[in-house]
Amino acid sequence: MNNYLIPANSKRSMLILSLFTPVDLIIFGVGGGLTGLLMMTVQAETSLDLVVIVAPLIIGGLMVAPVPNHRNVWQLTANIYNYLSHRRTYYWKGWTMLDEETSEK
Repeated sequence: MNNYLIPANSKRSMLILSLFTPVDLIIFGVGGGLTGLLMMTVQAETSLDLVVIVAPLIIGGLMVAPVPNHRNVWQLTANIYNYLSHRRTYYWKGWTMLDEETSEK
């Protein structure tokens, strides 16, 4: 009898450090790189300047933070972005189309 037991964490073993995908690390790396570039080029004079300089790292960190169901949050974010950024065309042939066809005959 071949009864195989799949461990509950088998999908996590495919992730880096059991938490991150390569895309997550790229996002965090871009945020860190941008923050590093801003730190080298911009002179922070106020605390608001410092917040603006560190913002890419914080945003990138929050985007990849391992929260429960964060893949679902990513999908929701992608759906919202696609909805807001792409042109929408709605095709509808409601009941008025039926009335036009019958009136012509």
